[in-house]
Amino acid sequence: MVRSLLFFVLAGLCEIGGGYLVWLALREGKSPWLAVLGVAILGIYGAVPTLQPTHFGRAYAAYGDSSPGMVCATWKAWARMGCAASACPRSP
Repeated sequence: MVRSLLFFVLAGLCEIGGGYLVWLALREGKSPWLAVLGVAILGIYGAVPTLQPTHFGRAYAAYGDSSPGMVCATWKAWARMGCAASACPRSP
């Protein structure tokens, strides 16, 4: 159970972190290497479910069913780390 939860957290971090790096490169004009790194991390995100100890379909469905909660928790953690360090753009 704990192992599966850790893989869900890892998947969430890869999903958000990889997407954020691509965003930085394409929308914020940062180094294109950030996009390359982001795509690599998104590839890891695709591979993380294969590490689950259960059948892939069940693990993927569980991530999808828990995704709103998982995504919200991961985004909150990301916001506390990133926005506190002024990494997030402020709304006008």
